[in-house]
Amino acid sequence: MGRSKKKGPYVDYKVLGKVMKQKDSGSRDAIKTWARSCIIVPEFIGHNFTIHDGHKFIPLFVTEGMVGHKLGEFALTRTYHGHSK
Repeated sequence: MGRSKKKGPYVDYKVLGKVMKQKDSGSRDAIKTWARSCIIVPEFIGHNFTIHDGHKFIPLFVTEGMVGHKLGEFALTRTYHGHSK
């Protein structure tokens, strides 16, 4: 990870609060977020997110293999249509 060990991973506390609130209520609604730089922590596993890519919201279901990555890595901002022939 890019941050120092002293600082720890960057987790947006608003998103983490929404996840904890959703765990308490048992709801499975998607959590809408613009925090693309937020690192996925183990508490996010099994939750649905919608991540803003600058134009629309991209749905994401978090699994174990995604822990340690950032939310923005799974919502691509550019679409490649290929070169013209």
